[in-house]
Amino acid sequence: MTTPGRIRFGLYLPQVALTADQLIDRARAAEACGFDSLWLYDHLYSPGQPDHPSLEGWTLATYLLSRTERLRVGHLVLCNNFRHPALLATMASTLDVLSGGRLELGIGSGSVAVEHEQAGLPWGSAAERSERLGESLEIITRMFEGTPTTFAGTHFQVHDLPNLPPPVQQPRPPIHVGGVGPRRTLPLVARYADVWNIPTYGLERWEESARALDEACEAVGRSPGSVGRSLEAVLVLVPDESTLEAERDRAVRRYGGAGWGLEAGGFVGTPAMVADRVAVLAGKGIDTFVFFTHDRASQATLELFAECVLPEFA
Repeated sequence: MTTPGRIRFGLYLPQVALTADQLIDRARAAEACGFDSLWLYDHLYSPGQPDHPSLEGWTLATYLLSRTERLRVGHLVLCNNFRHPALLATMASTLDVLSGGRLELGIGSGSVAVEHEQAGLPWGSAAERSERLGESLEIITRMFEGTPTTFAGTHFQVHDLPNLPPPVQQPRPPIHVGGVGPRRTLPLVARYADVWNIPTYGLERWEESARALDEACEAVGRSPGSVGRSLEAVLVLVPDESTLEAERDRAVRRYGGAGWGLEAGGFVGTPAMVADRVAVLAGKGIDTFVFFTHDRASQATLELFAECVLPEFA
């Protein structure tokens, strides 16, 4: 499990139009620079960009874990509809064993209908997908315990199913569930997740969502403080203010839509400005910051972050 009580930093690196060599170079650079984790997406192809190459998410995570030593790797988030939960639980357990306990398991109900339709995979209403996700989380969390699992749900059924060897991490690899929906998502976070991930589209009203999560935790008899809080945001980091306007404009061209939360996140500026923003949000309960940089994780940006931001939170 990740160490409680300190601020952790991750790098979100969508694998669209990046070769295996480029991805491993960035993963190793993130590891060398002191980032705790690296995160991928889980889609059949890059959403909205079918003509761009995109390596499959689980296979890529396995590759990156095999080529790094300390870095933790996960997805924001795995699509629950792509893999039966019994298979996913055994895959996750195996990868956790093989990586020496460096897997982070992020999972969600699915976000792109068209790729499901093209592949003939079940989609359904938001309510149905959330129900399916809840059943998957029930099966996965039980199987991580290492004892035979029996579960009969509407969508999935397993009977006396073993899962050996169990994961290395105890009590289990951290389970991340992202989203801000108060009716369906946050109750699942409260019941099953070790970490709640606030996605970019939820940054503007995340504190309101945090209060709703606290209420959902209390409703199931869980301490709200037992759920980690991670935040996913665009990072624009520059050495000094002389280049800030140009790099901000560059980020707006790439991540200017409302769903990216560029302004709401507020991680735009010099190292001192970014560190101040991190400190403010850490004071409000965020313990993990997952950044995707405006320049797709260039070596210069990673090194600048390592040299001038990370020491403030060592």
